[in-house]
Amino acid sequence: MAKKPSIPKGTRDFNPEEVARRNYIFNTIKETFSLYGFQPIETPSFENSDTLMGKYGEEGDRLIFKILNSGDFLSKVDEKLYTEKNSIKITSRISEKALRYDLTVPFARYVVQHQNEITFPFKRYQIQPVWRADRPQKGRFREFFQCDADVVGSTSLWQEVEFVQLYDTVFSNLGLKGVTIKLNNRKILSGIAETIGAEDKLIDFTVALDKLDKIGEEGVKKEMREKGISEDALVKLQPLFSFKGSNDEKLNALKNMLAASQLGMKGVTELEFITKNINSLGLQMASLKIDVTLARGLNYYTGAIYEVAAPAEVNMGSIGGGGRYDDLTGIFGLKNMSGVGISFGLDRIYLVLEELNLFPETVSNTSQALFINFGEQESLYAMKAIKKLREAGIKAELFPDEGKMGKQMSYADKRNIPFTVLTGEKEIAANSFTLKNMKSGEQMQVQYTELEKYLGQTN
Repeated sequence: MAKKPSIPKGTRDFNPEEVARRNYIFNTIKETFSLYGFQPIETPSFENSDTLMGKYGEEGDRLIFKILNSGDFLSKVDEKLYTEKNSIKITSRISEKALRYDLTVPFARYVVQHQNEITFPFKRYQIQPVWRADRPQKGRFREFFQCDADVVGSTSLWQEVEFVQLYDTVFSNLGLKGVTIKLNNRKILSGIAETIGAEDKLIDFTVALDKLDKIGEEGVKKEMREKGISEDALVKLQPLFSFKGSNDEKLNALKNMLAASQLGMKGVTELEFITKNINSLGLQMASLKIDVTLARGLNYYTGAIYEVAAPAEVNMGSIGGGGRYDDLTGIFGLKNMSGVGISFGLDRIYLVLEELNLFPETVSNTSQALFINFGEQESLYAMKAIKKLREAGIKAELFPDEGKMGKQMSYADKRNIPFTVLTGEKEIAANSFTLKNMKSGEQMQVQYTELEKYLGQTN
C-alpha cells in the first residue's frame, strides 16, 4: 500500500484562493516600495555557511538550516572527530552551505560584492522566502516570505521618518486599522545599561528586556539576575517597567534618566527627530509609540529599532520590524556603510487580514465567465469570443468537455465563477450570447460588445 504523502512541519501548501490573497498583499507592498523609490533585487535561496553563521547570535545560528555537501561528505571527517560526536565541529566539515535565515545579511553580502555597480544611497526591496529551524506554531513557520526594504549609504534620519510613513501607507492600503509602530533606539538601551552599571552585559540585558511582554516584570528580573545583573542595577532599572505617557512625556523622562550618558542622550535626540517630524507629517491609520523595552534580539542594530504590532483585537504579536545598522557590511570588509531597513511579516499579515475579514471580495484568481460546452461547432464560436475577451483583459474560459449542462454549471459554482455564457444553436444563429449571473440566476441575451462591456465592468 502506497504511503500517504506529507510535507515537512512548518511548511504549507497554498490553494488558488490563498495564492490570490497572498499576491494581493505582495502587490500592495511592492507598489508602495516602488512609490517610495525602492528598487528590487533577488539573492540565492542558499548562501555559503560562513556568510550566515555568526551574524545572528548563538540562538540564531542554531536555527539556520544547513545543507549537506554532495557526495560522500563523511569522508572528510577524521575518526577522532567522528568519535567525539561534536556536532558543531562535524557540521563545518560536512556542510559548506545553508538556507538563508533572513534577507538582511545576504543583502549586506550583495552590497559588498556589487559596490562598484551600485549608486549610493542604494534603496532596495526584496521579497523572497527564508528558512528557520524554529518550533512551528501559530504565525511561526519554518519556511516563510520576508518583504524587506533597506537604504544603505546614508546616515540621514529622514530615512527613519520615511520608513514609519511606508509602514503606515502599506497598512492603510490594506485597510488595517489599529496598527502600532513601536520605536526605540539601541543607543538608549546602551545608555540605560551604562547608567545602571551593566555595560558589559548589554546583550544579556537587552535580550531579557525584550521579553517583558511575554514573561512579565518578574520574569525579566529573574533572567537578568541569572545573567549576573546586580540587585542595585535592577533598582535603578525599575522606572522602565512602568514607563507610560505620551511620546513627548517618555522622551522627557529619558532625558532625566540618561542625563549622564552621552550615548544615551544621542539616542533620545534621534527619537525626538523622528517623532517630531512624524507629528508634523501625520499618519493615515497607524500610530507611533515609543517603547523603551523594545530591544529586538538581533545583534546588528545600532540606532532606531522598529516593531509593528497587530491591532489589539488580534492575538498575533509583531507583523513587521527593523532598524538602523551602522556597519553591517563591515562583517564582509566594507566599513562605514550605514544602513536602515524594515521588514513585513507576510504570513502574519495574511492571518490578521483573514481573521478581521479584510480581504476584498474582488481578490481572486478565478475566471469572470465560464462558456458552456455544447459541442465542437458551439465551442469554436465560444472560443472566438473568449479570445477577444482575453485580449480585452477579461478572464474567461471554456469548459473543456462536452457534457451535461448541470455538471458544467456545478463546476462554475464550485469555482466561484460569477457568470456562465451559453453559446448554443440559437445564440449562434442570432450572433449573440446568453449571459447568466450565477448568484441571482438572472439571464440576458446580449451581443458581443455588450458582453465585453458587462463583464469588463464587473471584472
